[in-house]
Amino acid sequence: MFNLCLFGAGRIGTIHANCAAQNPDVQIKYVVDVFPQAADKVAKQLGATVVDVESALADPEIHAVIIASSTDTHADLIERSALAGKHIFCEKPVDLTVERVETCIRTVKENNVHCAIGFNRRFDPMFAELQQAVRNGQIGSTEIIQITSRDPSPPPAEYIKVSGGLFKDMMIHDFDMARWLLDEEPVEVFANGSCLVDATIGEAGDIDTALVTLKTASGKLCQISNSRRAVYGYDQRIEAFGSDGMLQVNNKLENGLVATGSQGTTTAKPQHFFLERYADAYRLELNNFIEVLRGNAKPLADEKDGLNALLLAEAALESFKTKKAVAVNLKG
Repeated sequence: MFNLCLFGAGRIGTIHANCAAQNPDVQIKYVVDVFPQAADKVAKQLGATVVDVESALADPEIHAVIIASSTDTHADLIERSALAGKHIFCEKPVDLTVERVETCIRTVKENNVHCAIGFNRRFDPMFAELQQAVRNGQIGSTEIIQITSRDPSPPPAEYIKVSGGLFKDMMIHDFDMARWLLDEEPVEVFANGSCLVDATIGEAGDIDTALVTLKTASGKLCQISNSRRAVYGYDQRIEAFGSDGMLQVNNKLENGLVATGSQGTTTAKPQHFFLERYADAYRLELNNFIEVLRGNAKPLADEKDGLNALLLAEAALESFKTKKAVAVNLKG
């Protein structure tokens, strides 16, 4: 049995808590949150105790922590947990600045703890199957990857102001997927974007619509399409094109019914949001972390992957501002 502390009892923290409750080898012993009511609610569901950060990290029975609190707390909690000898699972991003992430990486390494980063899409069964097929050479030499990721509706402007912006908040998942699928690091980034969905997002200094192209040293290309609004649901698709063919993963639909009549054929809409679409991925992600704690696996995405995704996001932001392609040198 692994005893864990959950930092953050909001929406994403609740998801991880529910996944933990499904795993017989996991016990959430403590819940920590700046909002007492939220902490109490999750703790009661799990049979956990609400404590502060210091008390949780001082307990020698805590094997690891799940960091699902606000982005501005991630780096501090990673470092404090590492210094306490606790293994770490942290939601993306590690931080919004490269320098702070690099500091976290040093602290994690110096204290010899594991740090898994919540790039949950690597655990999605359909995306994982596509990635494995690419690795096995099913489409020959990979030439183009196309990633589509569009939310059903924009978040409130208050969230935009603290999120780090579309490239660091939303597209960072897609930057990680691009690296995972290309199997060759991008060396150049070109980004363009607009505010077409919600004027308040533009007033907050961000964009809500973006296209980014990544290029590797050998010439492989990846195009990422993001929008904060897709009226038909949560749009999550990937296409891999190569010398011997093409692989595709299309949207998961609300149900499998296909209706055909005199007016044509209709199907259900895509699932509404990430909670439904990536339910399996979140569960498998936690299971992987437990195998890491057992010593049977390595994190599928770690702190270095968090840094490299952020470096791509920084390059995309610079490209968007300068209207020029930006060279990027990712960390091995």
